[in-house]
Amino acid sequence: MGSKSMVGAVVSAWVMVVGCGPSELELDSSQALESATAELKATNGSNLNGSNLNGSNLNGPLLNRRLVSVSYEGAQREGMSTAMDEVWLEGSQLYALMGGEELSGTDFQQMRLTGNLDNGATVALRVDNVFPGFETDADVWSYRVSFQDPANGQWYPLCTKPGGAPTNAIALDGRWNYSQGVAGGGSKIHDTASFTFACEGAALAKCVRFGYAPWRSVNGQSLADHHQACTRMVRADFCGDGTSYTKDGNWVNLYDSLNVQTDTESWSKEAAWSADGAQCFTSQTRATTPIHCASGRLVESCGASFTPGTLIISETPVSQ
Repeated sequence: MGSKSMVGAVVSAWVMVVGCGPSELELDSSQALESATAELKATNGSNLNGSNLNGSNLNGPLLNRRLVSVSYEGAQREGMSTAMDEVWLEGSQLYALMGGEELSGTDFQQMRLTGNLDNGATVALRVDNVFPGFETDADVWSYRVSFQDPANGQWYPLCTKPGGAPTNAIALDGRWNYSQGVAGGGSKIHDTASFTFACEGAALAKCVRFGYAPWRSVNGQSLADHHQACTRMVRADFCGDGTSYTKDGNWVNLYDSLNVQTDTESWSKEAAWSADGAQCFTSQTRATTPIHCASGRLVESCGASFTPGTLIISETPVSQ
């Protein structure tokens, strides 16, 4: 399993965490993706957060479960009964070996995969289209994926926008714990047998679009922890247990210790973030309910500087 290193500060649009651009990315073609992303190359700007770690439940007529991972094993081309010998990720690009032939990129169109649901069941997935990355995000490939409802055999988009239109996913190595309010909630699980399709518009993909692709490094430092810290920040997961304390549409600014994102706003400091959640936070948060881990973490001077362990600092407007 390999990786590629490339620094980029492209900000996803409908995320909205401080980054300029249109309100939605249309990802129906590589040309549309290139056009939309080209407008988002400012290092920072003004954008919004979101409460969702990844895409919503799979909502076929009789299927309402969460997809928690995708197996590397068992992938096969449509119409073939023999599975790939091996499948792996390099960055966000899928690769496979079949009878000594290496497949990658657009070779994965119409590839069938096995998705794992939160109740232990599996679901058939199909890669309908593959979109290569470009320029500073040349290593960020995206995939239009469908799932098959076992009840009626119909195919439905895996990732959708708020209005229901299909959108793309970025393949990320490993899987995440979707639990809330428990130890380990919201954390990445390093599972060599599976990967995650991170839906555009939710935290996992947003943080890649912000420049924190977990396979990259800056000055020799991996961005994997920055990506994880970003997912906590986007969701306002202050306690690091998977609980989101924000609502979609609240404003937030972010910047980091490696200058992938830089501070462009004169806003109030909100929190200092590590991969495990907020190390501390001020009273100027996006929280819509009392934060249950406030004891010891509510520090009005929080975020004044990058103290040991702080990867990202967030800011909020004076009033939301």
